[in-house]
Amino acid sequence: KTYGYNEEDIIGKHCGVLWGKDSSNEDLRSKLSETTKGVWCGEIYHTHKDESKFPIYISRSIVKDETEIELGIVSIVRDITEKRAREQRLEYMAHFDDLTGLPNRVLFYDRLNKLLSRAKRDNLLFALLVLDLDRFKDVNDTLGHNVGDLLLRMTAKRLINCLREADTVARLGGDEFAIILAGINEPQNAAASAQKIITYLGNPFRVKKDNECTIGASIGITIYPFDGNNADILVKNADIAMYQAKRDGKNRYEFYNPDMNAASFRHFTIENKLREAIKREEFILYYQPQIDINTEKIVGIEALIRWQAPGQDLALPGKFMSIAEETGLIITIGEWILLKACSQNKAWQNTGFSPIPVAVNVSARQFKQQGIAEIVAQVLNETGLDPRFLEIELTERILMHDEELIMANLGVFTAKGVRLSIDDFGTGYSSMRYLKRLPIYKLKIDKSFVDDIATNPGDRAISEAIVTMAHSLQLKVIAEGVETKEQLKVLRSLGCDEAQGFLFYKPLPADKITDILSKGKL
Repeated sequence: KTYGYNEEDIIGKHCGVLWGKDSSNEDLRSKLSETTKGVWCGEIYHTHKDESKFPIYISRSIVKDETEIELGIVSIVRDITEKRAREQRLEYMAHFDDLTGLPNRVLFYDRLNKLLSRAKRDNLLFALLVLDLDRFKDVNDTLGHNVGDLLLRMTAKRLINCLREADTVARLGGDEFAIILAGINEPQNAAASAQKIITYLGNPFRVKKDNECTIGASIGITIYPFDGNNADILVKNADIAMYQAKRDGKNRYEFYNPDMNAASFRHFTIENKLREAIKREEFILYYQPQIDINTEKIVGIEALIRWQAPGQDLALPGKFMSIAEETGLIITIGEWILLKACSQNKAWQNTGFSPIPVAVNVSARQFKQQGIAEIVAQVLNETGLDPRFLEIELTERILMHDEELIMANLGVFTAKGVRLSIDDFGTGYSSMRYLKRLPIYKLKIDKSFVDDIATNPGDRAISEAIVTMAHSLQLKVIAEGVETKEQLKVLRSLGCDEAQGFLFYKPLPADKITDILSKGKL
């Protein structure tokens, strides 16, 4: 049965028929025939009746009589096809990524070290690219891990299709890939390949029958021998360059340069200090009043975070919030801001001040997290603040991705009575379609348009267009960064509803706002 023969087919035939004509067995045949110790065992290939090869384990023993005369040879054969398949599977799993079929980290480093040896010997250039997918976590969170896995497989195929056979593309883990570009002539060759990859991956992926998603890729590039002379340094520096590409806007590539080490160290230091700051409760909230342009009465307050590290100056959000967003610490910090702002607003109301809304900025990462609507509801319930007196500020860039999730969350907020506003309006990519569909209450004109509104016709025209459009959609308009009476005069002439800025009040701690409210500025 093992060989596919019937008894009548095989009895009387020479056992060599089982070996077939495979020349690779010649050495083993020789060993078998040269058995001198009476026993030989090993793995060889035998041949089925249909001439297909299969692996066997064979043990051969010489049979002798009592006078040590050789009578013949007894062989015991075991088919090890399944054993070999298991071994090959284990070998594959040790060197290839099971999800994408790409080389894994182990095989990647093996090929990189071999190329390093050759490059050192032959004085060759090569490039190493570290690639991380942009917005992949959003896909996982909104469409599920099965879709995320499909997207990774589709990404792997696109990467293979836009590279040469001599190149290596590997999956290092998660949504991070590494690419070895062997034998380049100049660094610009690596830049061209990186841009080609970004273009390929920028096309929509059809992940479901009626569903497409668009991601991007941030790529860091190192060149041997300029950016490192061993595998670990080249990978580390490419990783640093990739994170710089993410900080510079994503969906781009960056070549490594030594200055990035200092920036990476600063980033690492701030991240660790932020983690400690959360534990030690080093954050405080400042509040900036929002003013009705016509009456100049306070009609709202925006909550703004500050970081007071021991022995350090008060740090503004620009120093640390982008790192908090990138690392995910924004989730914890954002929940703290929301709870603190709502608690303070309720405290002002309990003191007897007329109720006004407090505006809280919510980042893209916060807004897309699972359960954000439940978190807001829990905070409102815990603090006792009426939802009408909470305003969530979103940047308009948030509106351009994951429309279904955004609509669902916005719908929950507005159903509870929470107000929604668009921060920094005019700096992103909003369209009338979004503004018509989404339950927005207010638009905030970005400070960049307000700065020169009294002297720059372009900024005035943009601001006027925003006010006119917003009013046609029954939306309020607020201008931020108002610092001069001339700016206020222009905004008033354009029909802007509200303003905030140093002309009225700087951001102040809660006790200072209490003093202002006590003077009847409402």
